[in-house]
Amino acid sequence: MTTVDGVVRAGHSGTGAVRARRPLAARLVARAGGGAMRVFLVLVALFWLMPSVGLLLSSLRSPQRIAESGWWQVFREPAQITWDNYSQLLSNDKVMGSLLTTAAITVPATVLVVVIGSLAGYAFAWMDFPGRDGWFLAVVGLLVVPVQVALIPVAKLFGAVGLFETTAGVVLFHTAFGLPFAVFLLRNFFAEIPRELLEAARLDGAGELRLFTRVVLPLGGPAIASLAIFQFLWVWNDMLIALIFADSGHPPVTVALQQEVRQFGNNIDVLAPGAFLSMVVPLIVFFAFQRQFVSGVMAGAVK
Repeated sequence: MTTVDGVVRAGHSGTGAVRARRPLAARLVARAGGGAMRVFLVLVALFWLMPSVGLLLSSLRSPQRIAESGWWQVFREPAQITWDNYSQLLSNDKVMGSLLTTAAITVPATVLVVVIGSLAGYAFAWMDFPGRDGWFLAVVGLLVVPVQVALIPVAKLFGAVGLFETTAGVVLFHTAFGLPFAVFLLRNFFAEIPRELLEAARLDGAGELRLFTRVVLPLGGPAIASLAIFQFLWVWNDMLIALIFADSGHPPVTVALQQEVRQFGNNIDVLAPGAFLSMVVPLIVFFAFQRQFVSGVMAGAVK
C-alpha cells in the first residue's frame, strides 16, 4: 500500500512538475482558447478591415455628404449610398488609363521575377558550377541594398540608354530589385527537396530542364505562389519608383491619384473610388491565392 501511495504521489508530483515547467504563454493560451480567443481574433480582423470598409463607404457617398459627416453615418442613412462617384471615375480617362499602366508594369515584373528566380534558385540549389557559393553570397548581399541608393545611378543609366520615363524601365527596375529575394527564397526551398527524388528522376533519363519543369516546379508551387503574391503587391502599391521612372503622361495609378490630389484637392468623388479600386485588385489576388500562400509560409517555417 505504501508503495502504491508512493507511486501515486510521485505521479501527481511529476504531473505538477510538468505543469510548472510549461511556459507561461502556453498556459495563458490554453486557458484563453476556445470562444474567447475566437472573439478576440474576430475583433482584430474587424479592426484591420475598418479602413477598407471606411474607404468603400466613402466612395459610395456624395462629396457633400463626405464634407458634412463621417462614413459611419451610412449605417444610419443607407439611402445616401450612390454609384455616381464610380460613374465619374469610369469617365476619367487618366485614372482608368493609369490602372492599365499599373497592370502593364506589375504583370511583367512579377512574371520575370518568378521565372528568373526559379531558374536561378534551382541552379544554386542543385547544379555545380564554378563560384556557385560565392555568387550566392553576392546575391544574398544584395538583399541589404536599399532602393534609395540606386535611384540616381539607375536614373542616369536609363537616361543614357533611353529607358527613362518608360514602362520598360520601371519593369526592369522592379525585376532587378525583386530578384535577390526571389533567388534567396527559392534556392532555400528547392534545396530541401530530397536528393533521392532527383536522382531517381535522373536515372529515368530526365535532363536538367525536364527535372526542373516536372519535379522541382510542382514541389515548389507553394513557395513560388508566395513569391508571386509578394512581388505583385510590392509592385502594384509602389509609388516611389513609379514617380521617378514612369512616363509622366501615362503614370501608374498611385502617381495618378497623387496628381489628382495635387491639382484638385477637393476632388474626393474621384479619389475615393479610385483609391478603393486600386486597393481591391491586390486584395483579390491575395485571397485568390490564399491557400497557396499559407502552404508556402507553413512549408518554409517547417523547413
